[in-house]
Amino acid sequence: MSKKKISAAELEMLNSKAGKYALLKKEELNLKQVIEKLTARAAMEKEQARLIQLQHWVIENDQKVVVLFEGRDMAGKGGAIQKITEHINPRHFRTVALDIPTEDESKQWFFQRYINQLPKPGEIVFFDRSWYNRAMVEPVNSFCTQQQYQTFMAQVNEFEKMLVQSNTYLIKLYLAIDKAEQARRFAAIKKDPLRRWRMTPVDEQAQVLWDKYSHYEKKMFNRTNTDHAPWVIIDANQQDKARLKAIRHILATIPFET
Repeated sequence: MSKKKISAAELEMLNSKAGKYALLKKEELNLKQVIEKLTARAAMEKEQARLIQLQHWVIENDQKVVVLFEGRDMAGKGGAIQKITEHINPRHFRTVALDIPTEDESKQWFFQRYINQLPKPGEIVFFDRSWYNRAMVEPVNSFCTQQQYQTFMAQVNEFEKMLVQSNTYLIKLYLAIDKAEQARRFAAIKKDPLRRWRMTPVDEQAQVLWDKYSHYEKKMFNRTNTDHAPWVIIDANQQDKARLKAIRHILATIPFET
């Protein structure tokens, strides 16, 4: 920053409460990094304010919104949902993260338990993993048969078309990380006693099965990226940027400002 003058806007950020805290927090002062962090924070807060407007529009107009978050283990799906929902009204949104199906659920039509979680008018539902478990996680880990997988792939596009035709906004977001970043995040979580519980046997196999996941990932995109329900792939190696991109896509997709 020594060769570049600080602008009036940057100076204002540095003089804010958040800016002073960031400066005092750093053992070695790096104005460039502090300003970049404050700029990103300001951008996030601006979009979060627009999310409040979007939710108000959804409530006032009895709209129904479904947002799917998919991605490999450690892609940051839950963290992205937390950032999106941080300031909106908790009475009018739900986060759905279903456990393995019960014995009764396993005998139902596969989509039935997801139908039970769909939004009522005036509600937004975020799925932290969704019916697309059957497109990747289940076949990779042999949690379903190939016949069950093929049946799902034959039905999912029509299922989603019915949702959209029933006046439901359906947004499908895929957070993409590379193998090295996944390994780094696994290593960090194993060292953290407060987060270590999040590691599952499926997580433990994710690196070993990386290529198999890639195979099913490609098939999923090829067969389920439709005009009525397209996939949006977001580079999630940098979490803050990925969360901002996810929010901006949601805001751009739903016409709440018209």
